[in-house]
Amino acid sequence: MRSEDEWEMLSETVRAMGAASGLTHTLESAVSGALEIVPHAEHAGLSLVYGRTRIETPAATGDVARRGDELQYELGEGPCLQSIHEQETVWSGDLTVERRWPRWSRRASDELGVRSMLCFQLFVSHDVLGALNLYSSRPNAFESEDRTTGLALAAHIAVALSSAQDAEGQASALLGASTIGQAQGILMQRYELVPSQAFLVLARAAQRDDSTLLEVAERLIEATVRPPVGT
Repeated sequence: MRSEDEWEMLSETVRAMGAASGLTHTLESAVSGALEIVPHAEHAGLSLVYGRTRIETPAATGDVARRGDELQYELGEGPCLQSIHEQETVWSGDLTVERRWPRWSRRASDELGVRSMLCFQLFVSHDVLGALNLYSSRPNAFESEDRTTGLALAAHIAVALSSAQDAEGQASALLGASTIGQAQGILMQRYELVPSQAFLVLARAAQRDDSTLLEVAERLIEATVRPPVGT
């Protein structure tokens, strides 16, 4: 289980994304925060698909992540593409023996020195999908807790991106983070869950219902506060 300090770092990253001015700063806060929250990640990038056709990396922590993403787009294969299109968390412990994406894995390991990958799908809106892509030069770098923490961060990034795109900007992003936190608290109290487990419940419900995390959180809160029928 993650320490209180690590969960506090997640909270700080969420606040930084909410306070960021504009979409570009929100994206930059997200990738830089990912390296702090998931300590085994050495490089991070964000892939976004617009209109289900155009894909790009608008933010990355450096050349390794940016080129690693671009190689996937060029070759039409790779973990971030699988994560985006199959709506799942994708990881690989050793790209030198990876068979799911043979061309990309070979070039990523040979040219960029990447050995491990961890990718999370971002559902921003019905027209915009994406992935948070984490890279490491060490084999088997990512542990199960990295996947749990990364999934929680990815859910917050999706909300922040969605909010940054609408007219309300910063205020909407902060409201979204607050709403998700409230829903998380409801689940923790009702089912005696720890923070990471509550995040996973919300994220999986959003994935199953093809909804955003914010929409799931709002429905949960509404169902909790709505008085029973007939009272």
